[in-house]
Amino acid sequence: MHRVHTGSEWNKYNITHYDMDNPPPKIVQRYKLNIFYQDLINKGSTPQYFLTACGDNPEFAVLRFHAGPPHEDIAFKIVNREWESYKRGFRCQFHNNIFQLWFHFKRYRCRR
Repeated sequence: MHRVHTGSEWNKYNITHYDMDNPPPKIVQRYKLNIFYQDLINKGSTPQYFLTACGDNPEFAVLRFHAGPPHEDIAFKIVNREWESYKRGFRCQFHNNIFQLWFHFKRYRCRR
């Protein structure tokens, strides 16, 4: 199960320049990735993820998951923005052969 949550960000700038009839453009707010790893040969090793910049476009990054045999690596092309910390909207755990990586992107407030 992989989910991408999008929505409009109603910061002070968008409130003054947009309304409900003409909303601001939607942006990616968070990702929820649940990857099922059945029949791992090495039960003691935990799957890992690696984030690398996308060479052709700096607005995107490649999120790669590695678990070892018999599974091949899985990669996703995601938006390249800063993630929230583990206290606010971040989960990375491996339990019952399910690797969960959930993260929210940081929201930046407009200042005068």
